[in-house]
Amino acid sequence: MKKIALHWQILIGIVGGILVGFLCIQFAVGKEFVIDWIKPFGTIFINLLKLIAIPLIIVSLIKGVSDLKDTTQLSGLGLRTLGLYLLTTIIAVTLGLGLVNLVQPGGFLSNETREEMLRSFGGVVDEKVEEVTAIEEMRGPLQPLVDIVPENIFESASANSNMLQIIFFSIIVGIAMILLPFNQVEAFKRIMDSGNAIVLKIVDIIMFFSPYGVFALMAALVAEAPSLDVFKALGVYSLTVVAGLLIIVYGVYSLFIYFFSHMSPVQFFKGIFPAQLLGFSTSSSAATLPVTMECTEKNLKVRKDVLSFVLPIGATVNMDGTCLYQAVAAIFIAQVMGYDLSTAEQLSVIVTATLASIGAAAVPGAGLLMLVIVLESIGVSPAGIALIFAVDRPLDMLRTSVNITGDAMVAVLMNKYGKE
Repeated sequence: MKKIALHWQILIGIVGGILVGFLCIQFAVGKEFVIDWIKPFGTIFINLLKLIAIPLIIVSLIKGVSDLKDTTQLSGLGLRTLGLYLLTTIIAVTLGLGLVNLVQPGGFLSNETREEMLRSFGGVVDEKVEEVTAIEEMRGPLQPLVDIVPENIFESASANSNMLQIIFFSIIVGIAMILLPFNQVEAFKRIMDSGNAIVLKIVDIIMFFSPYGVFALMAALVAEAPSLDVFKALGVYSLTVVAGLLIIVYGVYSLFIYFFSHMSPVQFFKGIFPAQLLGFSTSSSAATLPVTMECTEKNLKVRKDVLSFVLPIGATVNMDGTCLYQAVAAIFIAQVMGYDLSTAEQLSVIVTATLASIGAAAVPGAGLLMLVIVLESIGVSPAGIALIFAVDRPLDMLRTSVNITGDAMVAVLMNKYGKE
């Protein structure tokens, strides 16, 4: 019997989880059953993915950098990668601003619904905003640069939120290996090769359980979701975000792939599909990174030295989907709260969201921090985040898939650049 492809297994897990979640909430004790007996398996699955993320980055990035012939190759690859990430981020934010001003979703939310949303989620949001604002107040203009350089690599490796510090350390080690004579680093290169093989095999083992983990995550999402009335009230706003995300993926990314690589967009999306589905389920680019790397190497045929450098940086810095969401969310909140934003204030969202996507990468609660920064830059109260809190989770799932797709797209283009 032919084995079912991984992306179909994950898709079956997603659909099955949604159906089981809806079935369970029809019963009085159904929600408690899902939370107590199904959700933990989803949590275990995400923990497994996060567990392997840092070891994977360390061994693959050190191996990838050290395999380069000299540091000029690294600098060329690095500058082009960061430049392309910056370009797609600016495109995403600009597209989000254009859509939200065209659709005007803030006009579809009644005053009664707005007051209900502020009452329902205001307390939770206020706590989060205070926590994030306190972090931001302690940060100077160059703090994001300081955050990249760790003072203790073992302490940095103890938390996935320190991903940029791990990347920095790994690149430094790889550069040192390039500069040293081969006979002095040969033994360590063998260790990295063996470590890379072991980590990839662990990823294969984890992915064997992915359909079950995805099933548990989706069942828990349905069971814990707010009432459908809330989703109806925010439907136009959500559709605006979704439309922007679809244009980014199947419009902008397809054009980049078609014109700047030898790969067809159909082949690209087919190859990255398992990682997109997993990103949708986990809402975490870092947790999905092992699968993104596997799909990019095996399905899209990107060289190991390219993907091991481009993808870990992208999972931390490149947030096209999140930045588009920030632009739409900020203007939507301003519309509902009655703020009349000038053209200059709206254009400032492009700069602020772009810089925040990089500066917030090493900070816990990056998505919320980004939105707080954007709202404050245009003079809108961060308390308005309560208006979108109910639909944040499903939209977070979608924008994570977009972030992952953007990372893979840049890896494909950098792979072509490397061959040339």
